[in-house]
Amino acid sequence: MTLLRRWRLSHLSLYRRLMIWLFCPLAMLVAIMLLQAWFASREAADRAFDRLLDAASLSIAEQVRWQQSRLWMDLPPSALEMLATDAEERVFYALYDAQGHFVTGNRSLPSLPSAGVGQMSYGDVLSRGMPLRLGVLRSRLEGWDRSDRFEVRVAQSLEGRQALANQLFLASLVNIVIIAVLAMGVVLLSARFALEPLTRLRRAIRQRDPRTLAPLELALPRELAELRQALNELLARMRRVRANQERFIGDASHQLRTPLAGLSARAELAIRQSEPAAWRDALVTMHGTATKTARLAGQLLSMTRLNNPEAAPARRSVDLAALAQRCVRESFARHYRHGIDLGVEVPDHPVMVSATDWQLEEALNNLIENAALYGARQITVQVTDAPTRLIVTDDGPGIPESQRLLVLRPFHRGQETGDGTGLGLAIVDSIARAHDTRLLLQTANPDHPERPGLCVVLIFPTDH
Repeated sequence: MTLLRRWRLSHLSLYRRLMIWLFCPLAMLVAIMLLQAWFASREAADRAFDRLLDAASLSIAEQVRWQQSRLWMDLPPSALEMLATDAEERVFYALYDAQGHFVTGNRSLPSLPSAGVGQMSYGDVLSRGMPLRLGVLRSRLEGWDRSDRFEVRVAQSLEGRQALANQLFLASLVNIVIIAVLAMGVVLLSARFALEPLTRLRRAIRQRDPRTLAPLELALPRELAELRQALNELLARMRRVRANQERFIGDASHQLRTPLAGLSARAELAIRQSEPAAWRDALVTMHGTATKTARLAGQLLSMTRLNNPEAAPARRSVDLAALAQRCVRESFARHYRHGIDLGVEVPDHPVMVSATDWQLEEALNNLIENAALYGARQITVQVTDAPTRLIVTDDGPGIPESQRLLVLRPFHRGQETGDGTGLGLAIVDSIARAHDTRLLLQTANPDHPERPGLCVVLIFPTDH
């Protein structure tokens, strides 16, 4: 994993990664150029010395004569002097007749494949443990009464060739190194100038007031302009989130301030009374207000917890039927005392969903409490399989179709006569969106316009 991370260069800065991706091809190109220069220098040296071998072979061939009915020659000094260089190579020559018999020379030399009469053949050979460059010239001695073929073989040791090749390669090496250094300098400067808009963008972001969410106004290239646009879109979403949070905080402060002010006023009024009955009435009123305030505070904490993107608990397999039975069992006694018929209908087998159990419990409890607070006398919780659904049905006043989207907003209450806080359905909606669940609000009893009721349906994804 560490090697893979290093290979992906994700731990390096953008400038270093750019340098690596630019210098690696540049290094490969320099290596290819050096390799090509090496072979080119060897080829040039061979070509130059082969021409000398060609000239020496022609000079020797011109001196071949018949003497006493056999081939012979007088070696001219200039034929071998033209092969002499500062490297003090060793030069060998030999004359062979048409049958391949050695006629004269300072060393017997091997033959090479024929290249045709009057043409030179070249090859690298090993003679008595010494590497040589051999040139073979096949020619013909013409006379009025006879015509004989012969071969002139001239060989030279490789010191001069290697010296010339090294000299040529060194000259190419110096040129390539100078070009590579200039190219590296150009790459470094180009990368600096190319990344300068990114540096300006970084500085502009660092110098911004952390409290401002105003869009960035900065002239940038097209690629970074797209990044700037994405940042501005993020800032716009953050502005909307902050506006919603500020509105939520303002509404929450108002919702909490009203009952607390009522508690304070009721307590002050009770203090002025001397009758125990008046005190009891005040305590009962204060208890109801405190209960409502406590429920409001709990719902506010739930909304804050659900809207925190950093606090996304891991899901696990949850039995929806068992969860519904547990919630109804825990709430049954409290609602039964208030004359509410609370029931549950679930399959006789587990209905498994991938969810966060406490969030589903929170949603179901809010649905039950919301129905009870707005006057429902009968509440039924249902769990169905294929498709997997959680349904809460009541016989209360219901919610008009025109209000069903509005009631999902925090602090919006469908009816002002209820004791709700306007957060119950908003919490359910947040939990539904967190579980990729579809939330539907429907009329439970369309045939009873006085009390049509409400049917809230949570439809879970089929891949669960």
